[in-house]
Order: sequence, then C-alpha cells, then structure tokens
Amino acid sequence: MALSKDEKQKIVSTFALHEGDTGSPEVQIAILTEEITRLSDHLKDHKKDNHSRKGLLQKVGKRRRLIQYLQANEPERHEIFSKKVKI
Repeated sequence: MALSKDEKQKIVSTFALHEGDTGSPEVQIAILTEEITRLSDHLKDHKKDNHSRKGLLQKVGKRRRLIQYLQANEPERHEIFSKKVKI
C-alpha cells in the first residue's frame, strides 16, 4: 500500500516547483492523492480493515486542508494545479 521511494520521487519530480522541492502544497497533495487511491483500492477488497479506513479518512482530511490552504493563499497556483491533477 505504501509508495515506494521511486514512485514518490516520480511524483515529486512531476509536481515540484523548483529543484529539491518536497514540501510545497502541490507535491504534498499529489502524494496524498496517490496514497488515497491505493488505500481505496485496498479497502474495496478488505472491507473490514478499519485501521486502514481510519488512515484513509485522515489522509483525505489532510488533503482537503492543503487544498483549502492553496486555494485561499495562492488562487493562481490552485487553478493550475487543479487542472493538472483533476481534483
């Protein structure tokens, strides 16, 4: 379920704003989106895995807060990013 180092590096290189950027909201949202997708697929097969369900809900909440932050503080970047990721 967890992202491998190579997969995470690929996401970071795709959404990074500059060299070595791993903490921008765009990168964090992209990584969380991939993790949410994987957890959702896992929970389709393992319906009673409540520990993973709690983790999924926490990731969804964190992504929501990051999107709200980006929208409030950088509306132009939010527009570009939302078209790129299609959230």
